[in-house]
Parts: sequence; structure tokens; C-alpha cells
Amino acid sequence: MSRRHALLACALLTLLDLGEAGNRQPTAVCGPIVPRSEWKARASECDKRLNLPVRYVVVSHTAGSHCNTPELCERQVQNVQHFHKQKGWCDVGYNFLIGEDGLVYEGRGWNIKGDHTGPTWNVRAIGISFMGNFMDRAPHPRALRAAQSLLACGQALGILSSNYEVKGHRDVQQTLSPGDQLYRIIQTWPHYRE
Repeated sequence: MSRRHALLACALLTLLDLGEAGNRQPTAVCGPIVPRSEWKARASECDKRLNLPVRYVVVSHTAGSHCNTPELCERQVQNVQHFHKQKGWCDVGYNFLIGEDGLVYEGRGWNIKGDHTGPTWNVRAIGISFMGNFMDRAPHPRALRAAQSLLACGQALGILSSNYEVKGHRDVQQTLSPGDQLYRIIQTWPHYRE
């Protein structure tokens, strides 16, 4: 079994376990996060750290192509990083990206300040972006479970404060992101606050 298939299998088992938990609290087990080396990220030039724990999570969408296999998502993360570096940013703007393959892709990670929602929010929020455009359709359920697993992981690790708040990108900036369909979904999440 290849490393990518092993990661996918582990992610699916973790997400199934979270899905079957019903009303139980999520466990401290963090699902796999595809590291930068695995998706062949270009070197980061970022060095500004976030003050932990973080109080806010801002959810966006890339508004570009969606991906539903590890191979397509790897290419899509590379495309997003290339686009952001062309804008003069030190790296991909998001802390994490979510693919419809059900995997979480490490962007800047938990500790580094992102470039996802402007100077007011970048310094106090983790930026999570779903790869694709979610104006007219919702992300695949496995992508939503991956995002929930990531949030549970961040809280279990003490990186997200116990009273963290999830916000849609459009709650903090004038934008259509994270798309109408994804926005409706995140408004139902327990930590969502407008």
C-alpha cells in the first residue's frame, strides 16, 4: 500500500469513528494531515507566528477547481500555493486546505500567521479553505468530516481555545466566500458565531 493510500485509509477510519460517535465528545485523536513534503510544497518564507491558543477560525473556499482524489488535490494545493506566491505572499495563504478526497492538507500549519482574511483577522485566526467553489453545491460529506476532525484536533491540542469561534469568510470581509452552500452548512456548526 502506498503512503498516500495509507493516509487516505487512516483518514477514512478516523472520520468514520467521529461520524459514529453521535453525541459523544470527539476524542483527542487527530486524523492525518497531509504534510507539506507529501504534496511537494515549495519552501515557505513565512516566519510570523500566531499567539496560541487561537480564538477564531475563518472558513473560506478557494473558488477554483475542486478535487476529489489525492492526486488531484495535491495538484490543486500546489496551484493555490503558486497563485499566492505570485501575489508576493510568503507562502500559501491558508493554514489548512480541505479536499473533497476527505484529507486535510497542511498550508502554513497551526503556528504560522496566514494571509487569508486581511490584517485584522490574519493575526488572530486559523484560516481553513475548502478547495473548490461552493456557491451552488455543498462540499462532499467526507470534506466536511475532515474539517470537523481538524477543529476537534486543534481544540484537543490546545491550539484552539476552548471557546473558539468559527466564522465564514464573508462574516469578516466583503466576499462571497465560502460560497452560499458551504456558508449555510458552517452556520449549523456548534462553534459558529456570526
